[in-house]
Amino acid sequence: MQLTEEQVERFQAEGWLAVPDFWSEQEIKAMRVELERLVQVGKLRNIATDGDGVTHSQTQFNLQLCPMSPHSDLFRAMPFAPKVAEAVGQLIGEPVVFHLDQVFLKPGRHGSGTNWHQDGAYFQIDDPLKGTALWTAVHDATTANGTLRVIPRMFREELPHERDPQSDHHIRCFPDESQAVPVEISAGGVVFFAYGTPHATGANNTDKERAGVALHFINADQSGTALAGFAREKRPILTGAEATGGVREYGVQIAGTWEAEVERVLASSHVP
Repeated sequence: MQLTEEQVERFQAEGWLAVPDFWSEQEIKAMRVELERLVQVGKLRNIATDGDGVTHSQTQFNLQLCPMSPHSDLFRAMPFAPKVAEAVGQLIGEPVVFHLDQVFLKPGRHGSGTNWHQDGAYFQIDDPLKGTALWTAVHDATTANGTLRVIPRMFREELPHERDPQSDHHIRCFPDESQAVPVEISAGGVVFFAYGTPHATGANNTDKERAGVALHFINADQSGTALAGFAREKRPILTGAEATGGVREYGVQIAGTWEAEVERVLASSHVP
């Protein structure tokens, strides 16, 4: 998807960008079908705890799968969708490297949030604007069901992080929330946010489940970090002369398969 110059400038100034209707209705249907399959075969696990970082909560659930690509041909093909590489390349510059993918599913009434953090605290790249998440609303995302929240213009500030006792492996920070923006967006919309942008999600207080799929990307020319070299060797390069098409990493051509995967998933489930 070709972003406008205004959208690119907004991302670079604010550290985030919402794009409605990024994915088609059929693409979102396929994501829901595949996500339900992953749930049924037990691939998602509850990372919420009772506050000690060890014991899984029996009342709150924050279901995660990370990474997704080893478990799903559909989600493995998702970063290779042409509109993804095009939009991400505009935001962080090329060549684009696919870094990782994950999904969080919050069951109705019992879905817990993810506390404030910056992806840069995990990934340690030189320039926080040279990495971005692409967060997809698999279902309509609202304040009531715990949609994504971001704090604009804070991506250059490295906040101190500590272990999050409400998760079995996350870290968290404590930013000034007075400038936080809840990003309500319909299913199929996406939110790009830079690796330095503080973000969080809330609890799902509705009767229906809500899921968000996050794809993460970095600019391959980032230097001075261990991550950059690791990413270049082990992660698919999506754009530029070194683009791998997924052959090097997965042993088969993945680029160009997104539309076929969507059709395959929908056909297998008999979803019209």
